[in-house]
Amino acid sequence: MPNDMDQKTSVFARRESEARSYCRSIPSLFTEARGSELFDDEGNRYIDFLAGCSSLNYGHNDPDMKQALLDYIAGDGIAHGLDLHTEAKGAFLTAFEEHILKPRDMDHRVMFMGPTGANAVEAAMKIARKKTGRTNIVAFTRGFHGVTMGALAATGNGYHRGGAGMDKSGVTRMPYDGFADGVDSAALLEQMLTDPSGGIDAPAAIILETVQGEGGLNAASTEWIENVARIARDNGALLIIDDIQAGCGRTGTFFSFEKMDVQPDLVTMAKSISGFGLPMAMVLVRPEHDVFGPAEHNGTFRGNTHAFVTARVAIEKFWADDSFEKALEEKATRLTRALRKLAETVPGSRLKGRGLMQGLDVHSGELAGAICARAFELGLVVETSGSNDEVVKILAPLTTPAALFEEGFNMLEQAAADVTGGLQIAAE
Repeated sequence: MPNDMDQKTSVFARRESEARSYCRSIPSLFTEARGSELFDDEGNRYIDFLAGCSSLNYGHNDPDMKQALLDYIAGDGIAHGLDLHTEAKGAFLTAFEEHILKPRDMDHRVMFMGPTGANAVEAAMKIARKKTGRTNIVAFTRGFHGVTMGALAATGNGYHRGGAGMDKSGVTRMPYDGFADGVDSAALLEQMLTDPSGGIDAPAAIILETVQGEGGLNAASTEWIENVARIARDNGALLIIDDIQAGCGRTGTFFSFEKMDVQPDLVTMAKSISGFGLPMAMVLVRPEHDVFGPAEHNGTFRGNTHAFVTARVAIEKFWADDSFEKALEEKATRLTRALRKLAETVPGSRLKGRGLMQGLDVHSGELAGAICARAFELGLVVETSGSNDEVVKILAPLTTPAALFEEGFNMLEQAAADVTGGLQIAAE
């Protein structure tokens, strides 16, 4: 006979597409969420180390964002505005200009399009192609930029690329930093671009993540990123930094490239830019590259005013001064320390990532999945990433209190010990 959970979730299996994914390994029926905690319909509590895959950097239902949104809705604020001038959008742009762009000496304009990260990547690639008159874009191994056709061409993951059902063209793939042992892939790229017989068409853009989230928390060195930025400039290509997962404080600063000598031509943002988990995406584009005509690239939902309301609060609350950023430094140190302790439980594992975007590579998708499954049984929501899902990825909300963080990591350590202990017993 089917159990209660099967009955409660049967509508999902019956009516939702087979494309559903996270719910397969996290099958509870969730009803509430606060901060870094989730609650299911039976009152069970879970600590959230997934945070909407970095879409909830400030936690679930931040009270200040929630109140601002409730007030806005209660006051009959514009719910849908296309790209009309609205008070909500104006307030967000003002806050973003004053607290994010100006302090970082960035003159970028803000372009809104459809509300997903893939929409932002599509727009950035189109801008680069129109600006330069070129078609080729250089992307990197293990990069993940979305699953719409243009973004998918730049995505390395073979499983997702296989879902396209047609050729993915217009992209040249190069090794990411550290992908090939002993190979300086930035130098290789430069040599191939400058050699008349290098075989790479002059690129419109080079696109990269400074830390590859879905690719397995591969963190490129500052030197490599700065070299790639210079190579783009020397070869007349625009530099696109995909900060969809690594941005909004996830790596310790608002943008993941802030402590580098890099000024990207385009920056793609989504996930936590709304602050509240609401759909919102945008491209930051330097004025000289702002080449689209009116509505040349658009989207019906490019003006999510509810997201503008919460995004403005997020910026003013967390980024108006440097106190939040300074707190992230201490939290990143705590995360590294916790991961090192966890690594002692899993022989041969290694730390990966940067800032609050770190994890443990256990060299086996089966093992990583088993650890996450056991952690869920103990009350922790955590997931994997990497080419073979071999990395246990920690994306806890940046606002997670120290005590709750420690409790979650105790669960993860227990899960790793239970799984590896079971494997040892089975081997004996």
